[in-house]
Amino acid sequence: MTNHAGHGQTDHSAHGAHGAHGGAQPGGLSVSANGYTIELDSTIRTAGVQQVSFRVIGPDGRPVTEFVPEHEKELHFIAVRRDTAGFQHVHPVRDEKGTWSVELALEPGDWRFFADVHPAGHDGTMTLGIDAAVAGHYDPRPLPEATGIARTGAYTVALDGKLLPGEASELTLTVSKDGRPVTDLQPYLAAYGHLVALRVGDLGYLHVHPEGEPGDGVTAPGPGIAFMAVAPTAGTYRLFLDFQHDGVVRTAEFTVRTGEAAPEHGIHDDHVHHAHQGHHAHH
Repeated sequence: MTNHAGHGQTDHSAHGAHGAHGGAQPGGLSVSANGYTIELDSTIRTAGVQQVSFRVIGPDGRPVTEFVPEHEKELHFIAVRRDTAGFQHVHPVRDEKGTWSVELALEPGDWRFFADVHPAGHDGTMTLGIDAAVAGHYDPRPLPEATGIARTGAYTVALDGKLLPGEASELTLTVSKDGRPVTDLQPYLAAYGHLVALRVGDLGYLHVHPEGEPGDGVTAPGPGIAFMAVAPTAGTYRLFLDFQHDGVVRTAEFTVRTGEAAPEHGIHDDHVHHAHQGHHAHH
C-alpha cells in the first residue's frame, strides 16, 4: 500500500483517500473530528505501568461500539511523550459498552495519546488525539540526532531516502541483525513494517504504510522495507518503525529533517549510540 495519512483519511474533510500525495494533513491534532471525540477516563495520571481506559464518542453522544477493522485491528493506539520519548503502539481491548482498555508504561511528563479508528458508518479512518499529564519529576530528553541509523537490541535499521514537504517520496528502511541482513521478517498487522511519523513541535501524526504486502508474490520479507511518505510541511519529524522478527515486535526510532538525505553510513556506523534506541513493549 502507498502512504496514507492515518491509514487513508485522517481528516477526510481536508482531503480524500489519496490526498496524502498532494500534501497530507496531519491527524491527531484535535480531540474531535467529524463528530467523533476521544474521551479518557482520566487525563491526570501517576507514573508507572498502568491501565488506561477511554471511549470514542459518536455524533449521537454515545460510545461507538462498531468499527471497521484496519490492518487487522479495530483501533490502533499510539502513546508518546511530548518530547517524543516513550513511544508505544498498542492495541486496546473493547468491551460491549464501547470502553477501550490498554496497559501503558508512562514516565512523568506531558503525553499525547492517538486513536486511529474507522467508525462503522463513517467514510474513512481518522486520528483523534488527546493530552494526558503524568505526575512526577519530568526530565525532558533532547531530540536524538538525525544519523539515519537506529539500534534496538541486536538489530540495526538504516534509513535511506528524503522526506519531502508536500511531495511523495520513497523511504527505505533496511534491517540487519548482528551485522547480517534480515531476510525473514514476519508479517505484523498484515505488513512487514509499520511506520508512524510525528511532526516535532506539535506531534502532527502521519501513519505510513509500506509498498506491497506479505504474500503478494512481489514483496520480499526484508531486509529492505519501502514506504511512500509525504511530510505535510517542512520541518523535523520523528519516525518510529515497528517490525517483527523471531516472534518479537521491535521499534526503531529516527529523527528526520525534510529535504535532507540520510547521512552516508554503514551498518557499523560510529554514531549509532546517538540513535537513542530502546526495546518497547507491544500489546
